[in-house]
Amino acid sequence: MPENIGEFVFPGDVVRDLKVVNGVILRGPGLHSHEEPNCLLVTRAGKLCFKPPNVYWVEGHFKRYYPKKGDLVVGIIKKSGNVCKVDIGSSEVASLSLLSFEGATKKQKPDLQVGDVVYAKLLSAHREMEPELVCVDSYYKAGKLGPLSNDGFVMNVSLNFVNRILDVNSLLLRALGQKYVFEIAVGMNGKVWINGQRTIDVLNLMNALLAAERESNSNIVNVCRRYLT
Repeated sequence: MPENIGEFVFPGDVVRDLKVVNGVILRGPGLHSHEEPNCLLVTRAGKLCFKPPNVYWVEGHFKRYYPKKGDLVVGIIKKSGNVCKVDIGSSEVASLSLLSFEGATKKQKPDLQVGDVVYAKLLSAHREMEPELVCVDSYYKAGKLGPLSNDGFVMNVSLNFVNRILDVNSLLLRALGQKYVFEIAVGMNGKVWINGQRTIDVLNLMNALLAAERESNSNIVNVCRRYLT
């Protein structure tokens, strides 16, 4: 087990003495394979994290999103047409065909305008090509995907905080749900869409998320209580 688990690491550092299970080490963001056996190379600054039995990653306050196939993202329409251009926070805009919605045909398609917000899934993400989005699952059903209400608000958070929000053990959304009735769509690209019963409720929810972003998991509930009174 590496001695620097939980410590801050920098690009170029080598993490050694990793735990191997069946000859495999699972590496997440911030780590790359190394020529030495049982070692990984750090590619970005942050805290080195470990999850049993053999998962390692670097956790930090990052906002630059790199598209990955299968990610659920919140995007903003930048150019409408039969194939929309969608801002998902990456270096290139993504494409979204109006035929990639449940029940869409050439004669009956969703009416998306510039500025509209969609919750979509990345169908493809290659370094040499622009990302492609769809708003249906593998069974061609929309589920939770599709256009989001214009009554909601979109905010940007760090990619690390997105993972904390989506953690099944996180108490953040449960604590906020004790007082507020709201809808939320969390994108792996760091964009979060929120809609509530009143505008003041949405503003309080956004402020609570911003306040909790830099807090530890153990202190998140205490931070949220400021907005529950």
